[in-house]
Amino acid sequence: MTTKANSPVTAGAIVVPYGHVIGNEKWRGSEVAQRLQGKVRLIFEDGLGLVDFHLSNKTCILFISEADLVAGDEFKRRLVKFRNASSLRGIVIVEKTQISDQYYSGVQKLVVLELGMVLLPVANQGEASQLIIQLVREQGRDRGSNPFVRRQRAPPPEPAVLQALLHIPGVGRTKALLLLQHLGSIHRLCNASSNELEQVVGPTVAQQIYTFLHS
Repeated sequence: MTTKANSPVTAGAIVVPYGHVIGNEKWRGSEVAQRLQGKVRLIFEDGLGLVDFHLSNKTCILFISEADLVAGDEFKRRLVKFRNASSLRGIVIVEKTQISDQYYSGVQKLVVLELGMVLLPVANQGEASQLIIQLVREQGRDRGSNPFVRRQRAPPPEPAVLQALLHIPGVGRTKALLLLQHLGSIHRLCNASSNELEQVVGPTVAQQIYTFLHS
């Protein structure tokens, strides 16, 4: 499941309706695609270029698999080209396993510190699909929300979302639940200011989270 770094960035020309996910044709038949079916409206497209999954609101998922990490630096060139050639919002999901764990710190440095993109680690393709489903649902809620109506109690977070937050330094299960309860979604967490985070978890952990998520 690899994409050549010289592939064009073509996803920007596609308009994705809310609740839909456009998947790169290379993922047809994969575990991620099978788990997305029935949860979101998944359509396959041959023209996504470097992008693996294109969500609404100009958000793209770039999935870095265990095999990509072990194979070498091809995935790094792909990420750099996407960041340089696209104005789309890129979220990088990386498969962090016992085999690929040794490469993770290098990926984190590249994605977060050098490219300024959001990095979400998962254990496998099943967790990746849960994260994508959660992101799609959050976009739908954000679109339909009325700021003058009191927010309803948020549904319990997906296990994969909690697991991704637990990889952030200083964040345990309790703080992860507090963050999701206070901010409501992964999108809002990634865009929160250090002051907003500080109100939930205190200044030290807030700075760790902000540094982790932002360049």
